Amino acid sequence: MLLSEQDQFLSYNGEVLVFQLSKPKHAEGAADKTMNLCVRRMVFNRDTKLFVQKSSGVFNMRASHSKVEMICCSCVTDSRTGIILPCILMKQKKRNNVKYFLLLLHSSNQFEPSFYFKLDYELKEDIRLFAGPSLLWRHANKLFYISSNSCMVQSAPVQLSAVVWTGEIVGEGTVVLGIRTACLPETEDSDGFSISDRAIWGSEFFGYVIQTQKMLTGTCFMPHAYSRVVSSVYVCKSERLKKQLRISLVAITHKNQLIWFQNGVPKGVCELPYEKPCSVIPALTSSNDLLFVVCFASGNSCAVQRRDSLQVASKWQKVKCVLVDDFIGSGSEQLLLLFKDDSNTDVLSTFKITDLGEVNYANGVSYKHDDPATEGLQENGLLTVRALETRLQAGWTSVRELQQHLGLQKRVILESCRALIDLVEERTHILPNSKEVKCRRWDRSPLNSAKPFEGLVSLWDDVENPPDSLTKETSLVSEVPEHFTEELWQRVVGDSLVVGVKLTESFYMSLSDVSLSLVMDQDFSLISPIIKCQSKIIKLNKAFSALAVSSSQIEPPPKKIKLDLHSKNDLKKAFPRRSSGIQLDGAKTVTAVTSLSPLLAFHRVCCVVLLHARKQSHQNDSLQQSKKVTVRCGKILLSLEDISNGRYSVKMLRDNSYCTGSMEDILAVLAVSVRFSFQIVSCDCTLTPIRSWLLGEMECTPFKECQDKLFCHKAGNVHGTVFHWALKNPFEGVLTIFCRNLTVLFQCLHSLTRVLPPNCSIKLRRSGSKGLLTEQLVLALEKEMFTLKKSLFLKETRAENSLTWGNESGKKMSNAPLASLLDTEEGVQQFRKKLQKEREESMQSMNQTMSGALYQKIALEIAEAQLSSDMIVWRLA
Repeated sequence: MLLSEQDQFLSYNGEVLVFQLSKPKHAEGAADKTMNLCVRRMVFNRDTKLFVQKSSGVFNMRASHSKVEMICCSCVTDSRTGIILPCILMKQKKRNNVKYFLLLLHSSNQFEPSFYFKLDYELKEDIRLFAGPSLLWRHANKLFYISSNSCMVQSAPVQLSAVVWTGEIVGEGTVVLGIRTACLPETEDSDGFSISDRAIWGSEFFGYVIQTQKMLTGTCFMPHAYSRVVSSVYVCKSERLKKQLRISLVAITHKNQLIWFQNGVPKGVCELPYEKPCSVIPALTSSNDLLFVVCFASGNSCAVQRRDSLQVASKWQKVKCVLVDDFIGSGSEQLLLLFKDDSNTDVLSTFKITDLGEVNYANGVSYKHDDPATEGLQENGLLTVRALETRLQAGWTSVRELQQHLGLQKRVILESCRALIDLVEERTHILPNSKEVKCRRWDRSPLNSAKPFEGLVSLWDDVENPPDSLTKETSLVSEVPEHFTEELWQRVVGDSLVVGVKLTESFYMSLSDVSLSLVMDQDFSLISPIIKCQSKIIKLNKAFSALAVSSSQIEPPPKKIKLDLHSKNDLKKAFPRRSSGIQLDGAKTVTAVTSLSPLLAFHRVCCVVLLHARKQSHQNDSLQQSKKVTVRCGKILLSLEDISNGRYSVKMLRDNSYCTGSMEDILAVLAVSVRFSFQIVSCDCTLTPIRSWLLGEMECTPFKECQDKLFCHKAGNVHGTVFHWALKNPFEGVLTIFCRNLTVLFQCLHSLTRVLPPNCSIKLRRSGSKGLLTEQLVLALEKEMFTLKKSLFLKETRAENSLTWGNESGKKMSNAPLASLLDTEEGVQQFRKKLQKEREESMQSMNQTMSGALYQKIALEIAEAQLSSDMIVWRLA
């Protein structure tokens, strides 16, 4: 950012950094040999609606007989740690020698000198700071650059007349976009070109990769005819599809236009309100709008909105500086306009914060410079958006009601079909009761409501008091829903057969200890029909956020992705909160994995799939009691011919930048894999290389159906490995590896350790998420408490029965008057016997015993419950 005034402004993590040069105060007659570079961190206070100073720092420089100036400042990535830091380019001129040095500003307000170099001329044209930190400039139509790694000035073998952009492009590295004189064809007569042809074809747009010294053709950025009029460019998105570079960018021209280019083709154009545009800055606001802020040489600025077309949304005059960041801490970006005010010396006294929507803060701003037509356009646009949102909500309600109606029709048709089948098979049909039967929720619909559908009223007369047998049969059927499964599928992965059953969410929530078993339907007398298999429960998250416009600079996202157009649909209307961008699947899948080769010996096998679980029910004491249930899910047919034809094979193919595997294929791969989770922590370096390692060296692509998991396409043993990388913060993350065996795991870890920082720690995590284990611990402790209460209840019942029996035996004696018993010797003896018997009964009630079998059963139940809870506590530790 280049400013004509002495002060420099820079936005960094929602703060405004103000850099100023000042001379220290000396005593009279003392020589002035030092210069101070001061920085002030200013943050916006939403209560006072003013900027307040958070902290400050000072850097002292020797300036004896020399002149010190600030040239420019920008936020760049430190190549040593991967952290983005503010960087300032300083110039110190002494006679004919010019010295330049770069300073990095840390969070503690300490300045760190990065490198310096000397030149025999001054830098004046196309000065750019980029990652490293590195610096490039143009001098005498030549390109020069220097980085902190080499600390030597290097010259690029290109001739150019202007540099319009510098940044990172996917798969290339640091790229410089510029304009140079075109080389006309030697076969053509140079005198044969007209003046207009020379104006168009005399210059060309090109790209130069600094790391590899590679030249990029300008046609992948924009048509050749635009190269002469372009003055500045901002690359919004870069990607590679089928080894072809695809670029989306905006460019401002000398003709006072802003043009949107996509893959080298112009897609939109907007006439700018002022002349001589200088630079363009993008901003993603809370109102889901992508704005381009254009600054002009006259000190004016405007914001261009990109929706269906490009149009000027607002414009301002007498603007000293425009910054883009999240200044109010809402999770989205706003524009900070610093206006010129000669009457006030404070640099942040006259400003305006806006996102052209609901956010609007101003201080000391005269609104006479705002265009009234623009304000009206902005207000009309806001009203239009609200009206469209209301219509969309009404449309969603209509769709939801239509789905409810279709669900009711489907239930009626299904019930009629069951009645017809029962009639044909001469069975008694159980009519649904309108008070008991409720329609299933339409789980697959993203517009479903939280309430169930209306009760289904049968087409026949309901029986008020049904017979006992009919009531009992209905209660048994109601324990298991009619449609508890959504899908039954099978896949072949290597030498394993994977069978999956997709259960509805409502049915699954009432179960525990769920597993599958496979039973052969044929009558084999010599072998057991039960097939040995291993069951797993898998629930995937369907991630739908995708980058349509990404940041041109590769960096860890501290708060958000800068230009994520698709994820902007997840922004709430109230800007302080943002949705997660993850959609949970409405069902859970239970899988069974068994060896395939023994089944192929029968050439053709038909297996029945059974679901085993414990169904939980609440008793009067609010404690859960479960009982075992076994449900038939359906049949699968397996033949050697189908396997040879690849009918049930897993298909994982590359489609552009995704892996086109179905949800069943993904579940099958995860079912046969072993899961390992590693917690990776780095103290002083970011973990950005892990993402690059997955996409680069391991050749991973995200699943189209489940984009948070990556499939490895690399040839060799690691092919087919699935990765999941969850970054908690730039310095800590969890890497989950789904691999076939330990050999593949060790190969992946060996490759990973080569790209991680040397002081990075890797810790193996125990299986199970914290939330799931906590829920299991609660259920286990509840079961343990129920078991203890059950054992105490049995003991108390036996004691009460014993006391009751004793009291009944002596009831006749207690009814006799006490005085009459003590009159005779026989009565005294009888009273003694009664007292001795009551004493023995009291001692027997205090020392209650039980049978050895009952005690063994109770002790075993208590031990199993305590072992289950202790195992979960160990996994949580």
